[in-house]
Amino acid sequence: MQNIDIATAPLATRALDIPDLERLANALRLKDQPMAIFRAVHAVAERTIGLSLFTIMSYDAQCLEVQRVYTNMPDVYPTGGRKRKQGTAWASQVLLELKPFRAETPQGIQDAFDDHAVMTGMGLGSILNIPIAYDGVCVGTMNLTHREGWYTARHEQIGLLIGSFLAAALVKRNTTPASDATGR
Repeated sequence: MQNIDIATAPLATRALDIPDLERLANALRLKDQPMAIFRAVHAVAERTIGLSLFTIMSYDAQCLEVQRVYTNMPDVYPTGGRKRKQGTAWASQVLLELKPFRAETPQGIQDAFDDHAVMTGMGLGSILNIPIAYDGVCVGTMNLTHREGWYTARHEQIGLLIGSFLAAALVKRNTTPASDATGR
């Protein structure tokens, strides 16, 4: 298991600004989708919200399953694989009600996630899950994990704005046949 040195993890963030939004808008115009927008959202989220672990999940509302489609730690949290997400308070809040989920302590992570030991074992102690929605339906989530006590209600608001740039890529991914899930 990869252990993150929280003391050296990026802690300095700055305000979200117009150049960040321009970067995201321009990333949508690039080839190599959806990776171009995934990388751009990751970079902007890291600089403006802060994170150690970053993942993007697609959500299949018909099957009630999520699938990791992007990660900054592929050795610990690889892409692929599907998880059923139904019948939990987290699923109701994020996937159905389209409200962000935030846990500020390792206990909060443990209460919400089966894989909590991996996250807390890396020294991570807070999490922010942002639902990505299109046409009133969740199409995925943007997930940020960092040191204990890191995330605030303001981070939720910024995350909803940044995460909205993922909607088109996740809708396309969710409607593209499995043999062409990259969008190519």
